[in-house]
Amino acid sequence: MAGLLHAHGIEASHLTLEITESKLMTQLERALETLTRLRDIGVGISVDDFGTGYSSLSYLSTLPISSLKVDRSFVNHMMNATQDGEIVRAIISLGNALGKTVIAEGIETAAQLAQLRARGCRFGQGYFLSPPMSADEALLLLHSEQRDLAATEPPGNDLEGADYVGGGVTTDGASVTIH
Repeated sequence: MAGLLHAHGIEASHLTLEITESKLMTQLERALETLTRLRDIGVGISVDDFGTGYSSLSYLSTLPISSLKVDRSFVNHMMNATQDGEIVRAIISLGNALGKTVIAEGIETAAQLAQLRARGCRFGQGYFLSPPMSADEALLLLHSEQRDLAATEPPGNDLEGADYVGGGVTTDGASVTIH
């Protein structure tokens, strides 16, 4: 992997690979060595669909992962289902406490975004933020946003202070993560 990244001029810290929680747990021993090697060269590892599988919480502090993705099923129901809202709160709190980036999937309304931000989630993706886009479209968006930010103050909208996220692409202004 390090050779491929170097050959294509990509910094390892600008790449995040996703593995679903269920796949990770069914092949944990086999995956652990590979994930550790990837983490050691600087590649980020994200656990997708977190909370829907059968993982043990004891693994969270020992797995070489950099982020957790709150499954869209919890985000979709968090506004009207107390249990789902508490699960989202717990995942965000646990992820933040362990130093993991927490990414909420399936954000489709301003109310969901506001709830997630109020609970301490700084990253998200969903149609409310942006439809899915190709890598070329994402790069064009990044370049236009950088120009806009250089020319003006950040807008006072619901995304102020948060990192840009849209349909499978996350950026903090310095790097891009394609999910």
